[in-house]
Amino acid sequence: MSYMLSTLSSKKEVDKVIRETEDVVLVLRFGRETDTSCLQIDNILSKTADELSNMAVIYLVDIDKVPIYTQYFDISLIPSTIFFFNGQHIKVDWGSPDHTKFVGSFKNKQDFIDVVEVIYRGAMKGRVMVSSPLEPQDIPKYHLIYKDI
Repeated sequence: MSYMLSTLSSKKEVDKVIRETEDVVLVLRFGRETDTSCLQIDNILSKTADELSNMAVIYLVDIDKVPIYTQYFDISLIPSTIFFFNGQHIKVDWGSPDHTKFVGSFKNKQDFIDVVEVIYRGAMKGRVMVSSPLEPQDIPKYHLIYKDI
């Protein structure tokens, strides 16, 4: 389904989209188009793109082609979804220490719609951080394990 969504393949393209997207939520899905979990979230994103067209615009970002943002947003697990509004990075309290991104795939289409609606309403009120509308059990939990080399 990733062929139905626009893909950004350079830092310049990502910068331009972040700067120029106004009055709607900008959704950037970082990942690889060949990864199965990315394909799962791409399916949900493509199904909701038309329904959310008044509130959000969705782009895919290939982490191999734009490594600068992969480092900047500390994307170590894919897929990771990041939200912006009028050039401002919008954070969501997912109930985890990392509020900068959603890691993993949404369980269903309605979960993603609910998240975008909450972000849109909060951003229109000037908030840069909103609370997640999802139930805690619907948010994927990841534990990073660091190895000493």
